[in-house]
Amino acid sequence: MTRVHVALGGNIDPVRRLPEAARLLRARFPGCVCSSAWRNPAEGFAGEDFLNAAAAFDTDLDVAALRPVLHAIEEQCGRQRSDAKWAPRAMDIDLLLHGDFVGASAAGELPRADLLRRAYMLGPLAEIAPALRHPVNGERLDALWAAFVAQHAPRYERLALDLNA
Repeated sequence: MTRVHVALGGNIDPVRRLPEAARLLRARFPGCVCSSAWRNPAEGFAGEDFLNAAAAFDTDLDVAALRPVLHAIEEQCGRQRSDAKWAPRAMDIDLLLHGDFVGASAAGELPRADLLRRAYMLGPLAEIAPALRHPVNGERLDALWAAFVAQHAPRYERLALDLNA
């Protein structure tokens, strides 16, 4: 079994869709744990705020087999594969870490490069896995998040939306 970490979020009806995505992840991957929901401004385009979270679960699926499972959950939450890259989203689930794998994969480069540049990925992930060490630089996620906050002062709001219910 491999511990997997994903980011999930959207800005089209996110109060309904984010808990739905979390429920579908928990149904497919028993033991899945989700972070708090975080409200973040849209990045890369003008649009409604996003609700984002991170989830961690164990699986025996490799990256190539996991990717269509995550896409199916996105689609169940309203995602259209034809959606533009930097545009409003019903649901987006990004693979951040697949165990300690480092390198090219079916989901792109792992660990996901923008994990260390995006508050909406790093903050929720550090919440659920603070002692986890980044597989490339070896630093703990809580330390990486503290350094990110000190340098960037990201705008976010943690919401009282239970994604583990």
